[in-house]
Amino acid sequence: MKRQKIKALEDTCLELVCLSMINIAIPKGSLQNQTLQLFQQAGLEIRRTEREYNARINDPRVGKVKILRPQEIPTYVAKGYFDLGISGTDWVKESEADVVTVAELDYGKQGPGKVKVVVAVPESQKAESAKDVVPGSRISTEYPNLTKKFFESFGIPVEVEYSYGATEAKVPELADAVVDLTETGSTLVKNGLKIIDVILESTSELVANKESWADPVKREEIQAIETMLFAVTRARGKVLIALNVPEKQIEDVIALLPSMKRPTVSKLYNSGFYAVQSVVDRSGINLLIPQLKKAGAEDIIEVNISKIVP
Repeated sequence: MKRQKIKALEDTCLELVCLSMINIAIPKGSLQNQTLQLFQQAGLEIRRTEREYNARINDPRVGKVKILRPQEIPTYVAKGYFDLGISGTDWVKESEADVVTVAELDYGKQGPGKVKVVVAVPESQKAESAKDVVPGSRISTEYPNLTKKFFESFGIPVEVEYSYGATEAKVPELADAVVDLTETGSTLVKNGLKIIDVILESTSELVANKESWADPVKREEIQAIETMLFAVTRARGKVLIALNVPEKQIEDVIALLPSMKRPTVSKLYNSGFYAVQSVVDRSGINLLIPQLKKAGAEDIIEVNISKIVP
């Protein structure tokens, strides 16, 4: 009887552990490589199984991991098939999925930054904004819901036609204008189109199921995962710079140093020097180091940062 009670207790504990594990949906396609890299840098490496769309993360907080199209992920998360997912702002808005945005992870196909859902028309058209689109125009797009709402806000009736890809190629034979996602706009220009309006800016979002977010146990696990992911994105484009400065030059050097908060300054033992550390933007480091050297800094070290946890 005692053994049976112990076994029942163990089963109950195991069931509770399983219930608290987080199921995650990862995007395939254009966001996939950046997402895999992000999770690996966060210490949550996604390992593929023998089945292409299944994966696993060797972490006690994570249960099922599935690789799916980003268009589908917000809806599946809203329905509770997954506790957590990553998709673009564009697909969260287009699907009208009732999810919680836990964090904007600020990366796209090519890396950090945002992309835009835009309205584009042939260069020959006189339209300068979406308000100038002729009523009844044919609009080709992968975003029918966003497109309808956008033109309805101007009171312009349009004929929205769903595009299964190569949207920019539909003009002028099959469409009068397009609503498409672009990073630089170069593909649209190559196809004789010009951008006349922006519907929204999109980036990668970490979204959660509402019931999971309301569950204290699951919410804590979701926030723990978000902390690790956001720590990586926060560190991108930043470096740690460390240097020694003579006491007489310390104010001049500090004045040159940008910092997330304030630089760390400590007196070196038994010397007239201070040790200084600061987190700065990588993009300006080539200009900053010579300036620091000229101001009196010595022994300058630049260190890569993998994570920043605020």
